Amino acid sequence: MTDTHRPTSTDTDDAVAAAAVPASTPRVTPPRSTTRTLFTVVLPPIIMGILILGLWYFVSYQMLDERRRFLLRPPHQVLDVGFLDWGNFSDILWALWATTKVAMVGLSISIVLGLTIAVVMSQSKLFERALYPYMVTLQAIPILAIAPLIGFWFGTATTGRLIVCVIISLFPIIVNTLFGLQSAERGMHDLFTLHHANRPTRLFKLQFPAASPAIFAGLRIAAGLSVIGAIVGDFIFGRGEAGIGQALRKYANNLDGEQLLAAVIMSSVLGVTVFLVFGWIQNLAIGKWHGDRS
Repeated sequence: MTDTHRPTSTDTDDAVAAAAVPASTPRVTPPRSTTRTLFTVVLPPIIMGILILGLWYFVSYQMLDERRRFLLRPPHQVLDVGFLDWGNFSDILWALWATTKVAMVGLSISIVLGLTIAVVMSQSKLFERALYPYMVTLQAIPILAIAPLIGFWFGTATTGRLIVCVIISLFPIIVNTLFGLQSAERGMHDLFTLHHANRPTRLFKLQFPAASPAIFAGLRIAAGLSVIGAIVGDFIFGRGEAGIGQALRKYANNLDGEQLLAAVIMSSVLGVTVFLVFGWIQNLAIGKWHGDRS
């Protein structure tokens, strides 16, 4: 029995329309509206900041009585005494500048050492097996445990603080760089071998481009840790040009709660700023390339 169904004009139109639409038509993403950006990007941190300030006031006035309120001064007093009083704020800024110089010098030393050690380890499994356990050990040792040795060998002034800064910020650079250098695709290595590429060519034209995202991730982590290392070294040794660590110790000993909290806030601002600067450098260097890969 034969099929007597004939295609109608509606079926024909549907078939023509389906054939006219390319199978690989890209999906167009509508632009994000201003209102949606406001609610998803701008408002959440503002609301969280308001909640933190509310909790701060609650602890200051409800959980602490007047005699113990020096433990956590309310935000408006910190603003008046720590930031709006130029005499106090200028002292904090000068201490922060001294810490910034130590952090940047220490970070520069860590970058040079970290990249060099990671490159050497990536080129030789023997060196990797020999050096990696000691890098992990150096990272695992509490800095307070070796601070007396650092002070005894290198002094308690700027050099000692630099050593502390380097020890704290070195490991992330080594680990991330080594991981990135070893993450190049095996097929690309085979292609370079096919063209008889030597080690320097393979390193600079294959491994470093493949490792760029991991390297910058390690630099961003190390940038924040360098600030912590500079503050910790200044706090431990307390010699040389007074940094924010010595300021924190002085304010804590004098029970100056407003200046102490202002110094802590400015220390956080310094760490976040350095982290964001390296993120900006990363976007300039590999942002578009890395986005295209994804």
